[in-house]
Amino acid sequence: MDSEDDMHDANDLESLDDDFYSGETAMGSDDGDAGYDFVDNESDDSEDITSHRQQQNYTILSEADIRQHQEEDINRVSIVLSISRSAACILLRHYNWSVSKVHDEWFADEENVRKAVGLLENPVEMQNARELSCGICFENYPHNNMSAAACGHHFCGSCWRGYIGTSISDGPGCLTLRCPDPSCSAAVGQDMINVLATDEDKEKYSRYLLRSYIEDNRKTKWCPAPGCDFAVEFVIGSGNYDVCCNCSYNFCWNCTEEAHRPVDCGTVAKWILKNSAESENMNWILANSKPCPKCKRPIEKNQGCMHITCTPPCKYEFCWLCLGAWSDHGERTGGFYACNRYEAAKQEGAYDESERRREMAKNSLERYTHYYERWATNQSSRQKALTDLHSMQTEKLEKLSDRQSQPESQLKFIIEAWLQIVECRRVLKWTYAYGYYLPEHEHAKRQFFEYLQGEAESGLERLHQCAEKELQVYLDAETPMKDFNDFRTKLAGLTSVTRNYFENLVRALETGLKDVGSSNNQATCSKTSSSKCLGGKSKSGKIKAGGTSSKSGGPSRSLDESNLWSCDQCTYANPRSTNMCQMCEHRR
Repeated sequence: MDSEDDMHDANDLESLDDDFYSGETAMGSDDGDAGYDFVDNESDDSEDITSHRQQQNYTILSEADIRQHQEEDINRVSIVLSISRSAACILLRHYNWSVSKVHDEWFADEENVRKAVGLLENPVEMQNARELSCGICFENYPHNNMSAAACGHHFCGSCWRGYIGTSISDGPGCLTLRCPDPSCSAAVGQDMINVLATDEDKEKYSRYLLRSYIEDNRKTKWCPAPGCDFAVEFVIGSGNYDVCCNCSYNFCWNCTEEAHRPVDCGTVAKWILKNSAESENMNWILANSKPCPKCKRPIEKNQGCMHITCTPPCKYEFCWLCLGAWSDHGERTGGFYACNRYEAAKQEGAYDESERRREMAKNSLERYTHYYERWATNQSSRQKALTDLHSMQTEKLEKLSDRQSQPESQLKFIIEAWLQIVECRRVLKWTYAYGYYLPEHEHAKRQFFEYLQGEAESGLERLHQCAEKELQVYLDAETPMKDFNDFRTKLAGLTSVTRNYFENLVRALETGLKDVGSSNNQATCSKTSSSKCLGGKSKSGKIKAGGTSSKSGGPSRSLDESNLWSCDQCTYANPRSTNMCQMCEHRR
């Protein structure tokens, strides 16, 4: 880059001449710290990034799509193996709807496969008699009222319906239905179900078969959103697990929780468990109460003096500080608001362990509360943004089109802004779970993370303010306003800047900020260079990071802000040697 930025640490390590994320070279150290790259938005790379954003590694399937895929797989196996569609369906169900697995196993050992799934190679014909005895009710029926599977064991229509109906009522196990004869393992396929079962049972069986195609197939899953009937076919091995269903619900393919990049599934599971666990209640009790010396029930002090009376039936009176009987206290021990005995015992170390445990519990509770409150706040802000987005799509966009004499097709930039706000709120929410589990001893990484998080919040608030408050002026206007096009440029620019920042932030956190200096050197970057690390452009189109250590121990330098100019469009700090903003390409 043309400008010279610095990264300095908390211990006044030696100054650096390159930006924290430089487009020219990675910052080096004697330890050989390697830089890592972020895809940036230089003109040469813009098409690659656009295609990356549009690239999907999954397909959304409706019920009609699922049935079509299922029928195609059944037909393919039926044709290749020269068996009936019913037999092909039984085989696919047994091998979890994997066509390749069916082919491999069949051609490797057809006999064992047939035995495993109950497909007889030579079907047995029913006895050719005028009347036959049912093997369940033992009544005699005409030949045409009897039915049998490939094994030839014949039963009357009434018993078949009862047997099939009971099996279907028991659940999806009916998909592996076998002959009613206890000694027989011949399979009962869908062809017999369609002939013998009631209409209600046939519908249930068909539904179980459809769900089996999704639930037993490792490449497909149902969308976990309540009431959603869409399924997702995923490209196994893809790095990004985020899925956006046609119902607008975003979830993680791997764990089926809501989409949670940049946090991994393990962290999400721990965070959700912690939010629902009783451990924080115990921490609160430990941090804010003391046990009654007599009955041991926890007591929270809610009045000013140290004279505590336990609740009935205990009614024990004691001193809050030293937990001694109140009958031994009085003016000589410090009165109602002090305890000389406690102070003396504390100096001797008598209360060190219990106080330490209480202080640890209090600190742990305060830390958890700090992160949880901000996690929950961003969640509620996201829900509000979703409501505003729906309102914009259904009501306000048409109103704005009328007020500003603009076709709705020219106002899509507003919807894009709200969609970006919703996505950024989700990312920002999960950065608090990320921060909670960030190791305390990695001071440099934590310091850098907290700064990046703060910058992300600031940028998102600017976008949210513009899309919510500034847009309202144009919604309330009675006549078209001349500066609406300026507003369009500003909002579109903020949307683009915020998107770029958050995409790079996600990539940085997913790599664990691994190249930020270790706790030994506690390296952190200056605010200006940190801003560029996730949003700035470089000549090479790459942004690199690295750590360094100091030999001299001299004071570090930070970038002289007099050498920068702030973009009117996106507020990004640019070197004075350039006339075009490196973030949004706005000219000064």
